Amino acid sequence: MSRLVSDVSGPARLAGPEEGISQEELALAARNHGLPLEALRYDVTPPGLHYVLTHYDIPYADESTWELTVGGLVDRPLRLTPADLRSFPAVTERVTMECAGNGRALLTPRPVSQPWLVEAAGTAEWTGVPLRLLLAEAGVDPAGVDVVFTGADHGIERGVEQDYQRALPLETATGRDPDVLVAYAMNGAPLPPQHGYPVRLVVPGWYGMAHVKWLRDITVTDTAFTGFQQAVAYRLRQDADDPGEPVTRIAPRALLIPPGFPDFMSRSRVVRPGVVPLEGRAWSGRAPVTSVEVSWDEGHSWHEAELAPDAGHGWAWRHWHLDWTAVPGSHVLSARATDAEGHVQPLQQPWNRGGFANNLVQRVPVVCLDASV
Repeated sequence: MSRLVSDVSGPARLAGPEEGISQEELALAARNHGLPLEALRYDVTPPGLHYVLTHYDIPYADESTWELTVGGLVDRPLRLTPADLRSFPAVTERVTMECAGNGRALLTPRPVSQPWLVEAAGTAEWTGVPLRLLLAEAGVDPAGVDVVFTGADHGIERGVEQDYQRALPLETATGRDPDVLVAYAMNGAPLPPQHGYPVRLVVPGWYGMAHVKWLRDITVTDTAFTGFQQAVAYRLRQDADDPGEPVTRIAPRALLIPPGFPDFMSRSRVVRPGVVPLEGRAWSGRAPVTSVEVSWDEGHSWHEAELAPDAGHGWAWRHWHLDWTAVPGSHVLSARATDAEGHVQPLQQPWNRGGFANNLVQRVPVVCLDASV
């Protein structure tokens, strides 16, 4: 890395023991917003409330000149306009997305990056073409191994100048359960710029880094992709020299819709004595959520919540609810999800250097006022 590049793009690092959030992290937080947790009340998140993570700049896109190419190890390379994509059979899928770094700012030591708490999530109805149909149209060579997706966003990260690129195994890219989508609509309208207009990838069940926005190229390769966002970033590692394991599917998580009303600065919740309805959402990218438990005594005891009926949206969150009888004093509420494969949210989160897949149970401080207040 040249000295000039190193001046603007340093290596990954951990925050010091007493180091607070930096101005650079605040700038990232201003660009990349989370879901206001009260918006968990919506089955489908309005686009402006859905979480956003943009690695570089939001590219300016003109649909009249946009083109998506499909090439590499294929018999018939394709050049597709957004209008061409809309001529294929359309599929709409409700999908919960979550940033792989959700919860990073809660770790100690803290990886210095986008400082997510727990709000980096959202659920939308995405409409597009199943990727398998485009690959079938192009005719994939049997020697294909990975499918590489290139977005139009360009920047420098840890000294590497790059287009944003990720890959999926060919088996995943051509699978039917779920269909990977080349999407052009969100909640029944064209994609907003921050969500990938005019074309993006949607990979149900996978963390957000796989859902390449502003998609402009799909390439089938006969070797495993080793680009920066695949082989360097988004790895579960304990130290800088650890090759790590790849980040893939979303670990189970339950979040509470904040009860009562908030303090402006601390966001601590205030309720009055009596029955307080508790509710929220739960999801997993590994298997359907089968139970949610709630605690109001800092995890010493747990109570089974009622899950909403399965509405057939296997890749989207499910609503849950439970009543709590609040008494005056300070309380900490938590919820934890379990999925059909037996994955349970941990009470103590194993640490990793990138701060990825941190699905530690949420803690919501609540003050119940005296009855006379």
